[in-house]
Amino acid sequence: MKEVRQQIAAMPLRWKGESVQVLMVTTRDTKRWIVPKGWTMKDVKPWAAAATEAMEEAGVSGHVAKEVFGTFTYDKRLDNGDTVPCRVRVYPMIVEDEHKRWKEKSERKRAWFDVRKAAKLVDEPELADLLRSLAKKPKKVPVVGPILRRAAS
Repeated sequence: MKEVRQQIAAMPLRWKGESVQVLMVTTRDTKRWIVPKGWTMKDVKPWAAAATEAMEEAGVSGHVAKEVFGTFTYDKRLDNGDTVPCRVRVYPMIVEDEHKRWKEKSERKRAWFDVRKAAKLVDEPELADLLRSLAKKPKKVPVVGPILRRAAS
């Protein structure tokens, strides 16, 4: 059995009227929709690494919670064709700035989606569950609620 590798992700969020939207990016190879994610970084706090991934992959910056919102698992395809199981810790982020240029702009698309629509677009069931949890009463959701309340005020 393969060792489960650890990754981090940012879940970039914003208010649109009374509902919450999430910024999704496409993967470089298969063009599937996903949240910005990557490997943990030596000597970097996990939420700070998630913020770095959000900037590099989606061109956004903002406030990232220091607590994990949830996790999901998936099989990562490596450059040599092998796959490794990964467990991804997701940190919610309130987007404050969308940049016109960023590191991976030419390699990915980014788009804002209502969380219900985003849940239908992702292939990972656990990530879909996290997104759906924000559809009703998002300000009451543990970890995410406090930063959404702050962003709404």
